[in-house]
Amino acid sequence: MTVTAAASSVLRSRVIFSGIQPTGVPHLGNYVGALRQWVQLQSEQDADTKLIYSIVDLHAITTPQAPERLRQHRRESLAALLAVGVDPNRCTLFYQSSVPAHSELMWILSCTASVGYLSRMTQWKQKLKLSPMSELAERSVGSRLKLGLFSYPVLQAADILVHRATHVPVGHDQQQHLEFARECVTNFNHAYGPHLVHPETMIPKVHRIMSLSDPRSKMSKSDKSERSRILITDTTETIRAKIASAVTDSLPGVSYDVTSRPGISNLLEILSVFDANRRSPLQLANEYSDASPRQLKDMVSDSVAHGLQGIRTRYLDLLNTDGAYLDQVEVQGNLKARQSAETTMSIIRSVVGL
Repeated sequence: MTVTAAASSVLRSRVIFSGIQPTGVPHLGNYVGALRQWVQLQSEQDADTKLIYSIVDLHAITTPQAPERLRQHRRESLAALLAVGVDPNRCTLFYQSSVPAHSELMWILSCTASVGYLSRMTQWKQKLKLSPMSELAERSVGSRLKLGLFSYPVLQAADILVHRATHVPVGHDQQQHLEFARECVTNFNHAYGPHLVHPETMIPKVHRIMSLSDPRSKMSKSDKSERSRILITDTTETIRAKIASAVTDSLPGVSYDVTSRPGISNLLEILSVFDANRRSPLQLANEYSDASPRQLKDMVSDSVAHGLQGIRTRYLDLLNTDGAYLDQVEVQGNLKARQSAETTMSIIRSVVGL
């Protein structure tokens, strides 16, 4: 079989890749923005579609990480994914660092990737809290920027391309990275032939969940206030307390206006996420327009507590009493991912001359 024939033989099925950094227990924003879609894809896609989900722990060390904390967060992330309904029998679920081909392909891609393109990426500037107009040549930038953070998009491209992903679900803030991945494909294929796959963007309809304490900012683990976020393992009492303290406004009634009423609008977004009738935030606002903010908070608390029901119990069981199952999922997932990656790398090494 020729290399070209080998390449075409693995393009018959749809392959969807997605990854999440191990930051411990996911919050509601993580669940709504990514994890719920992972679970939905398991039932929405046909049996021939390959679903590849990765805990991208190599990406996590672009910012300093205490080793024990990273190990704990990796384990917690795996337990959380299983608790929300990710099925290791339906997908490939694995740790990025357990598949050396990710790093190997990153190096090969970096040999044809454009530094100029990378310098225009926004992620490293945001991480360093730099102006979007900052230049790589500035001394103050060069002294703070680490190579890993700068080349983060190359590893992200390798994550996708090594599994020959045809589709990648991304939010609007990640589209630039997928464009860069396609640029890596173009550069490599121009140099060595048409062997890597151009991935397509999937933009699922998701709700943007904001901080409970600052509804103009996204819900985030980096916020110092624990009341700013709801963890998927929070108890019903904790959920009620956090939502009760959520920042709203002094206007009467309920209306959906992200600009003038960000707090109320955020609560409506959250309510919409778990609404059995799939009503939009605007539809909910119209229906409950006469409700008080306190009544809205009570409805949101009930909805979230019911929607996350069972996740906390499954999560604690996996961590505390079913550790052997976690180990089994890890071993099997890592093996499947290595086999998937090797299909691509056998082609890439051959055409490069390695």
